[in-house]
Amino acid sequence: MGMKCAQCGKGVMYGHNVSHSKRRTRKIFKPNLHMTRVHLGGISKRVRLCTKCQRIVKEMMLDERAAKAKSTESAPVQASA
Repeated sequence: MGMKCAQCGKGVMYGHNVSHSKRRTRKIFKPNLHMTRVHLGGISKRVRLCTKCQRIVKEMMLDERAAKAKSTESAPVQASA
């Protein structure tokens, strides 16, 4: 599974800590990953997403819900006999 975002592929990066005297020590930069439940076509799946992708997916799901609610609102109401 590893430390990688399922959507964008953001993963671990390597670099240096640089002190005031310019001594360099190795540093690992880890992505901010969270286990998130994503609904894809009626199927719920748990994936690891970085926080940026988590916001994008959340907005997409909210937009889908709003579109679905709007389509049910505008549907013609049938009169009962």
